[in-house]
Amino acid sequence: MREKKEKLVVSFLTTTQAMAAEKYCLKNQIPGRIIPLPSEISAECGIAWCTEPEEEERIRQAINDGGIQAKGIHRVSLYS
Repeated sequence: MREKKEKLVVSFLTTTQAMAAEKYCLKNQIPGRIIPLPSEISAECGIAWCTEPEEEERIRQAINDGGIQAKGIHRVSLYS
């Protein structure tokens, strides 16, 4: 049986910002991937960046350094 794990999910106002976040994170070796926005989170854009909770500080820094407009950073239980 699959088990839910806590993940850090970054939501965005636009798809363009989500793609910019993906590009920045991949370039700077911040682990994660683009996922469909989980239903428990409401946002304008339907995709999000998902990573491990311990990457929160790096993600916050990436948002600031990369000029990325994130709508929110959420901790969500998702299936692995």
